Amino acid sequence: MLEIAAPLEITVPRLQRLHRDWEERRRGREFPSRADFNPLDLRYILGNLSLLDVTYNPLQFHYRIHASLLAERIGKEMTNKSVDDIPVANHAKRARDHFTEVVQRRIPLVYARDPEFIDDHMPKDCEVLVLPLSHDGTIIDMLMSALVWDVE
Repeated sequence: MLEIAAPLEITVPRLQRLHRDWEERRRGREFPSRADFNPLDLRYILGNLSLLDVTYNPLQFHYRIHASLLAERIGKEMTNKSVDDIPVANHAKRARDHFTEVVQRRIPLVYARDPEFIDDHMPKDCEVLVLPLSHDGTIIDMLMSALVWDVE
């Protein structure tokens, strides 16, 4: 089971770096936008990075880009699919709950996988950082999610 760590107790160096990059790009705003990130600057995390569009009424999450290394590892490409399309129901619920919490609390959150959790479909011993993005600095319209497993 994934457990919510206290906000920003990030242990994985690449996720710490991603959080620093996110903070730098805020430039006094509540949230940076997707346009503030150049993919070339994120080469250190690209294969582990997903971007999700956030829509409201009802709140939904749609993968614009699904982490290529994660897709390869779980055998399922989620780009252009809804979080609700995740084939394992408890994984879909967990992801939806985590993304919802980030939107509702309006803060980045890090989640750590319980090493006792056994599941053939998802990486064990991993950490996930979810960062809110906004085109106008206020309304969260995208999430950046990075999952690193076999924790460094």
